[in-house]
Amino acid sequence: MAVGSRVTVVARPRRRDGAASSQFMVELLGTKAVQGEEPPRILHFNPRLAGDFTGRPVIELNTCYRMQWALPQRCEGPPSRPEDDRVDGEIKCEKWTRDDGPKTDESSSNIKWLLNSLIGKPEPDEVSVDQAYPFAEGKLFVLTITAGLEGYHVNVDGRHVASFPYRTGYNLEDATGLSLNGDLDIESISAAHLPKSHPSFDPQRYLEMSEQWKTSPLPTEPVELFIGILSAANHFAERMAVRKSWMIATRRSSNSVARFFVALVSTCG
Repeated sequence: MAVGSRVTVVARPRRRDGAASSQFMVELLGTKAVQGEEPPRILHFNPRLAGDFTGRPVIELNTCYRMQWALPQRCEGPPSRPEDDRVDGEIKCEKWTRDDGPKTDESSSNIKWLLNSLIGKPEPDEVSVDQAYPFAEGKLFVLTITAGLEGYHVNVDGRHVASFPYRTGYNLEDATGLSLNGDLDIESISAAHLPKSHPSFDPQRYLEMSEQWKTSPLPTEPVELFIGILSAANHFAERMAVRKSWMIATRRSSNSVARFFVALVSTCG
């Protein structure tokens, strides 16, 4: 994917026979980093219609690399706090009503706005009808995932539901696959504004071969800190993640150096 790319899924949640509730997963996948392991889940979008341990509807977003899950982002009904970081100006979790929470209707919201207007204190931001959980069993939905500058944005039926910031170590172009699993009847899948080529086939156009990721020559003067990093030959993805994160500081420093010590391995196939 690239900035501006989007994937749209039209589907309908369903309940399995004998299951207490339904859930499904929409995932953006990368290429396999190591033979024998599952590809990394760059974006894991998991609505659980009847909740999990909370017993309430929830949407969980996460990443998984080398079969290790990161810290999840859970949207459980309340909106993100005002002081929380935003993603391209969007909050991470939108508000929806829960069965155990108070609900408002359109008429009461309009009456409140009218009364505030009469006394000269209109509050248009509060004129909103509480939105329900965006998914329901048997109800058709249109889900769109858009890649922004700072993260992924998820819209359902034209309404923003959640935004998920890019995690360190992943490149936007790494998302090359789409996976749909769970209790879902799929109507259609479409994608738009995808890049014309992938780094694996046109490496000179992408950051993997860029000069900014190459280490500087060894300095002629003594250094204060030398960092040696042991790595296997087939752990290229891990080395790129290091180059794109904390190793940037060593390249900009004049008194520290970092180098990889790569061990050659043989695999039996």
